[in-house]
Amino acid sequence: MSSLTENIKQQLAGLDPVSALALLAAEHPGKIIFSTSFGWEDQVITHMVFKNNLPIKVFTLETGRLFPETYYVWNRTMEMYEKPIHAYYPNNQLLEQMVNAKGPNSFYDSVDNRKECCGIRKIEPLKRALAGNEIWITGIRAEQSQNRHDMEDVEWDEQNNLTKFHPIFHWSLDDVKEYIKLNNIPYNTLHDRGFPSIGCQPCTRAVREGEDFRAGRWWWEDQDKKECGLHTA
Repeated sequence: MSSLTENIKQQLAGLDPVSALALLAAEHPGKIIFSTSFGWEDQVITHMVFKNNLPIKVFTLETGRLFPETYYVWNRTMEMYEKPIHAYYPNNQLLEQMVNAKGPNSFYDSVDNRKECCGIRKIEPLKRALAGNEIWITGIRAEQSQNRHDMEDVEWDEQNNLTKFHPIFHWSLDDVKEYIKLNNIPYNTLHDRGFPSIGCQPCTRAVREGEDFRAGRWWWEDQDKKECGLHTA
């Protein structure tokens, strides 16, 4: 952990999420950014940022393969808060080369192909979005997966050379749902149909009772490979 990250961790100790976000925004003007994929957790943080007029840039990765329900909640959120959500698209040349060579659904064929697709549609745009920033806000919660349980609410991201802060890291899913209900926050209706984790449409299915939170992501792969590379412990 870098000295800056350690200092931030100490500053935020004991603060509620909104107070923590406000403090970071004040101390890192123009250098703090929040990534949303319009899931439950991200909608909670988007509400915190927009409702309190915090100077934090909100962005999303537009992979080109999202669910119609995701586009709906994206549009509804912009209408409700009257704030911009910045879209980052894949590099068209890289995407065209991959699809021309392997077809549009090559990710089903191997883990390497799936990681290549995630790399082009997610990782490369993410690096462009994060460039020049000091703080990356996410909606990660500890109970979402074993990999995420091993993280901390404030951590140094060596890969992207910045500090990550997960303001609702210790919240339960019930906490998230209650906050959404109390504040009348728009959310992705796929959550009501068995999708706790929502990504690209071809790579996400509903989970069955008793299955892991991320069992619906890349379900055809080994169960230990449930991260695309955006977040690693």
